[in-house]
Order: sequence, then structure tokens, then C-alpha cells
Amino acid sequence: MKLPAAACALGALVLLATIVRGEEAPAPAAGIAESLGVRPAPQPVRERAGWRAPKLILVNARLHEQMNALRAAAPGVTFVDGDAATAAQVAKADATIGICTPEVLSGATHLQWIQWLGAGVEGCVQQPKLRERGVLLTNMQSAAGPSMAEHVMGMMLVLSRHLDYYLKQQEQGRWADDAPALADLSGKTVLIVGLGGIGTEVAKRAHAFGMRITATRASGRNGPDYVSYVGLPDELLKLAPAADFVVNCSPLTPQTAGLFNAGFFAAMKPGAYFLNVGRGRSVITADLIAALTAGRLAGAGLDVVDPEPLPASSPLWHLPNVIITPHISAATPMADSQRALLLRENLRRYVAGEPMLAVVDIDRGY
Repeated sequence: MKLPAAACALGALVLLATIVRGEEAPAPAAGIAESLGVRPAPQPVRERAGWRAPKLILVNARLHEQMNALRAAAPGVTFVDGDAATAAQVAKADATIGICTPEVLSGATHLQWIQWLGAGVEGCVQQPKLRERGVLLTNMQSAAGPSMAEHVMGMMLVLSRHLDYYLKQQEQGRWADDAPALADLSGKTVLIVGLGGIGTEVAKRAHAFGMRITATRASGRNGPDYVSYVGLPDELLKLAPAADFVVNCSPLTPQTAGLFNAGFFAAMKPGAYFLNVGRGRSVITADLIAALTAGRLAGAGLDVVDPEPLPASSPLWHLPNVIITPHISAATPMADSQRALLLRENLRRYVAGEPMLAVVDIDRGY
């Protein structure tokens, strides 16, 4: 059964090409929950209605070279390349890894678990059959958080120190002494929108730079001691005027789609910076362009945009003080390793019926 290209849509799947190394013995994964700060589900998965030790799991075709390592992590389970699966095999599948399509959800009548290969699950939670059938969905929550947080700090430094300007002068062999005024991160305020796994890693690093940190999160007001204030989502516009940097780390949900619009950019401090490593569709692109063009914002750092890929005709490519990277903030060896460990550990836990890691709340969408 040939799966549609939509099954491979998220860039996270590309990054998982090195998730396991063919013939290598699986690395110990038992400590991954603690190292990532991911809490196990309160109940063992064996207590879920319909659970049974899986016999057949469909695997995203991009992981076809990793079948041996997956088999080593779950002895006795049959793993089938999703692109090559027959209708009969789909019907018998107990779980999928990296596959969440309407066709599979309709055909896999025994399906109990989907392990998604990225953090963003917006495409999967929108599938009606997922909710109707009560399928367990887990993701790669927090696995790429440290790598993405370093990307954020790198963008902050490039923007505040105008390193992009100096690189251009270097290309021309010019000793530039007329650059824009440089700024320190120390003493500046950063507002982190979405204090989850990624946002917390950003906060940790920003704190080390001496920055003051405020944040919003949908799950409550709790946060690390070094975050001076954690507000609820409806406090976003109240917190924006005090921030020198705003960093979007939130997932894409109906509540966050188009969240960063003309009204938000008007509320930001003049001369502040906007950075996005969450989702491009959280931003009204035309409103961001207008705020940058008018000089309301000093600059932006964008690892995600709307649409993706960003068309060559987009004005964003040519605006000064804008850094664009093509959704690659999690494309590091460390992030690959973290994802590999989390996948192996969740696979082991599911087979054993233990509490799962990174369980997605379908209603919240993350």
C-alpha cells in the first residue's frame, strides 16, 4: 500500500535519517526521560483499553534502513515499511512510527499507538479517526530543545551584535568602523511564548547570559526559579511591551494560529526583536513584514515561516536585520541522538506495557 507524500511532510522526519545506525547495538535509553525532563504518563500503557503487546508496527519509509535497530529494541515485533505495506498488513498494524494519515487510520482497525517523529503534531491531531478511535499519540517532546535553544541564542547574538553586517564587510575586505550600535544581551528582557521543553531550554541559556526572563504557558504559571514571571496566554499583550526579545516556542494550535499579528507587533517595544522557532503559521507574515518595514521592530530571526519553503519573491529575504534559516534549528547530531533514545525507550515501554513518555494531549494539540 503506497502511502501519500503527506506522511513524510514534517522536516523532522528528514532529520531522523540517522536516528539509529543500522547494525549498531542500541544505545542505553533508560535515562532519556530524566535527561530531557519528560515525565512518564501516570498510568502504565497496559491499562489502556485495547492494549496488547504489539505484533506488527508500520514504520515510515524514511526509516527503512533502520529496521534492524528497531527490531533489536523490540524483539518479536514485525516492522513493515509503510510504503510497501499491503492492505492486510495495515489492517493488522498495532502501531505506527512516523505515519498518521487518513488512509492508515481508516485501514488499521487494530491501531492503538502512533509515535510521531517530531514535536509538532498539528497534522496528526486534526485527523478525526485519531480521536474517534482513541489512539495513543506520542511525540518527540523536548528531544531537540537544547539544540533549538542554542539556535535562538545564536540568532540573538547575530542580531544584537550585527554580525551579519560585519560578515558582509569581511567579504568586501573592508575594515568597517561605521557599524550600527552594538548591544549586550545582559540586562535585556526576553519574553518566551510557550514555556515548554524548548522554551525552558531557551530560558536556561538566556539566564546564563544575564537576561531577565518572562514567559507565557497554557498549562499554568509554574516555571523555573530563573523565570521572573510566568503568565497565562491571555497576558501576552501585557508582557510584550517590556520585552527586548520575543521568542515564539509554542506549538501550532487553533489558539496560536495567527497569534503574532499587527496588534501584537504594535504592542511590542519599539526596537525589539522577534524570533520564531515554533511554527510559521503562528505569524501573520504580512503583518511581520509591515512591522519590520516600518522600523517598528529592529529585526527578526526566523527558523520557521509561512509558507514553507519561503518563496523567492517574499520581501522577507531582502529586509535588513532579518535572519532566515530553513527550519533547521533541530538539525544537529545531539538532537538526532536524543530523538533516537526517546524513540527506542518509548518502543521498549510500549512493548512492555509501561508508562509512556511524551504523551500528546489530543484536545490541547501538544
